[in-house]
Amino acid sequence: MLKPGDLVELTIQKPVVGGRMMARSSDGVVLVSGAIPGEQVLARVERTTRDVAHAMTVQVIEASANRRPLARDPACGGLSYAHIAYPAQVQLKREVIADALWRIGRVQLADPPSVTPSSEQAYRLRARFHVRGGRAGWFREGTHVLCSARGSGQIMDQALDAVDRLVSRLPASVRDTVDTIELAENLPATSRVLHLTPRRGARFGPGLAWREASGPDVTGISWSRQRDDSVEALCGEPWVADAIEAIVPGATSSTGLEVRRHAPSFFQANRYLLPALVDAVTRWTGDGLLVDLYAGVGLFALAACVRGAAEVIAVEGDAVSARDLEENARPFSPKLRVVHDPVERFFAGAQGLGPRSTLIVDPPRTGISRPAMQGIIAANAPRLVYVSCDVATFARDVRRLLDAGYALAHLEGFDLFPNTGHVEVVAALERG
Repeated sequence: MLKPGDLVELTIQKPVVGGRMMARSSDGVVLVSGAIPGEQVLARVERTTRDVAHAMTVQVIEASANRRPLARDPACGGLSYAHIAYPAQVQLKREVIADALWRIGRVQLADPPSVTPSSEQAYRLRARFHVRGGRAGWFREGTHVLCSARGSGQIMDQALDAVDRLVSRLPASVRDTVDTIELAENLPATSRVLHLTPRRGARFGPGLAWREASGPDVTGISWSRQRDDSVEALCGEPWVADAIEAIVPGATSSTGLEVRRHAPSFFQANRYLLPALVDAVTRWTGDGLLVDLYAGVGLFALAACVRGAAEVIAVEGDAVSARDLEENARPFSPKLRVVHDPVERFFAGAQGLGPRSTLIVDPPRTGISRPAMQGIIAANAPRLVYVSCDVATFARDVRRLLDAGYALAHLEGFDLFPNTGHVEVVAALERG
C-alpha cells in the first residue's frame, strides 16, 4: 500500500472534481495535482485514505503539449489548473462535468456540455482577504500561511493596491484587530468598497480617518461584528451598484435601474461572464410564476422582471443579502415579492406554486439540503433551473430530481473561475 512520502510513477488518465487528475497504481486510484491527462509523471504521495491516495507531481517525465510554464503559486488562490494552456482547461472542465454526472449522478451524457470561457486576468468582482502580521492576503491551500493574492492574476492591481494601502495606513492598534477584509467592485471597477470584520470583541468607529487611509479609489468602507448581520458604514457609500443593462442582455439603457450589493452579500464573482450567465438562466424561466430560491441580492429575479416576468418571488435567508434584495426589488413591486427566510422555511409555509411555475435554485457549495429538496419536489413545478458552483453536489442533487420525475433538458458550463478546478453549471430540468 502507498504511504505518505512514497514516490510513484504514474500515467495520468483524466480530470476529476476538485482540480486533480486521476491515475492508477498497482495499489489503486491516485489523485494527482500538477499533472495533465496523457502525461507520465513522478508523484509524491501526500496522504492516503482507505480507497484513494493523494499525490503531488514532482517531476514530469513525458509532458503534454498543453503544459505551459507555471508562473503562479498553485496553492495561493486555488490555481490547480494554472499549468495548463487555457483552451485545454476549458475542455477538461467539460469532461469534469460529464464525469461527475456519471460517477455521482449515474447520468450518461451523449457529449460533454459546452463551457463558456473567460478572460483569465482580473476577472473577480469580490474576494476575502485575511489580515495577519500587518499584511493582507489569502491562506495557502490547506494551511493558515498567508500568501499574496497579487500573483494569482484574479484581481485588479488597483483593488489590491487599495487593500494593501488600507492595511499599511491603519494604526497598529486598529490593524491588529482586523480579522478579514472583503472586497467588492462593480463590473467596470468604477465603484469599489472594503468591508472589515474585526476579531472577537473588537469594534471600529467612524472617528478614524478611514477615507485618508483607504485612498481615492475606494468609494466606501464598512464593518460588521463576527456573526452579526449588521453592516455599518465607516466612510462613503458601503455598497457597489451596476446598471441593470450592464448585466441583463437586451435591457434598455433608459430605466435607471441598478443592482446594488454590500461586500458581504452573495453575488457572482466573474465580471466578464455575468451577462452570459444571466442570459442562460433567464432563458428558461417561462411565462408563469417564477420562484428564485437562494436569491442573493436578486440577480436572476431582477433580470427576469426586466425580461417581462409577470410574477416573481425571491427567497433569501441571509440578512445582509436580503436587505440588498429588498432595496433592489423595490422598483419592481408588486410583481416581485421578497421573502426573507431560509428556503427550508419558505417551503414549510408554501401553499402551492401553480401549474406553470418555474424554480431557480442557486444553492451554496453544499448543494440543496434534504428538507429543501423535499420542498422543491413537493412543489411539483414543471420546470427547474439549477445553478451550481460545485459539480459534485450538483450531480448528487440532479440524481434526486431525476428520481422524482424530472428530466435533464439542457446543461452548459461557465468558466467563472479560470485556472482553478472549479466550474459553474446551469441546468434546466423539466417534468415529463
